[in-house]
Amino acid sequence: MTTVEKMDDKTFKSLRDFIYEKSGIFFSDQKKYLMETKILERIKERGFRDFNEYAYFLMYSKEYQTELKYLFNAITINETSFFRNMPQINAFKDNILPELITLSDRQTFKTITILSAGCSTGEEPYTLAMVCNEFTQSKAPDWKVMIEAGDLSEAALSQAREGVYNSYTLRNVPRNYLDKYFVKDGENFRIKDEIKKMVRFYHLNLTNDTLMRRITKKDVIFCRNVMIYFDTPVKKKVVNYFYDMLRPNGYLVIGHSESLHDITRAFKIVHFPGALAYKKE
Repeated sequence: MTTVEKMDDKTFKSLRDFIYEKSGIFFSDQKKYLMETKILERIKERGFRDFNEYAYFLMYSKEYQTELKYLFNAITINETSFFRNMPQINAFKDNILPELITLSDRQTFKTITILSAGCSTGEEPYTLAMVCNEFTQSKAPDWKVMIEAGDLSEAALSQAREGVYNSYTLRNVPRNYLDKYFVKDGENFRIKDEIKKMVRFYHLNLTNDTLMRRITKKDVIFCRNVMIYFDTPVKKKVVNYFYDMLRPNGYLVIGHSESLHDITRAFKIVHFPGALAYKKE
């Protein structure tokens, strides 16, 4: 039974360094209370006496790999919604997609490949799938779109694969999309199979070299409001992976309040109405 609900500074630094090493997520000294709050419930569930015992288990037990997925579930924030930041979605729909289908090196296979990195509970990749479906149906019927979506949290991925959402999460979905792509499921809404089939979900740790190198070339990468949890060295590492992963003329879209100014100059900044994206030339 847990007897200590506060974490001493030494244990905090040990846990912080362990989490940073395994995920790239960094908790500053000012966020000690946040980390403490997030993992306390897990410590109680496992029956550890205190934070120190839990830290010792993670660092020295052979079973730590199994515990990692629960730790990642606890420390990640899965706050998102459909059609989040419409200027970015509109830039993708009105500018990026039309440009991609004109590129000569894409004409043979007529396939657009997209990665949603840090996809949380699936709202972003399903939004992209609906937008792409509308686009291909009306303007590029012989084109196919393939979307991959990865996240650190297994709990979030499980919910994403289920594809069931409440009305609050759907608050920004245009009415025509809601009617066309969702079915009522009790008090909630279930996304239709035609959209679910467009998205493949999998576990993804953006700082894991092996996992990142397995990802095939992409035309567009969305990684919004994820790198805010990384320090500069990890951001540079992840962005370098994204650059190598993108095909020439591919786009990286990050959160509207994020910037790559101090991270890399490899991309060309492209401005759209109310949004911008980073292009690999």
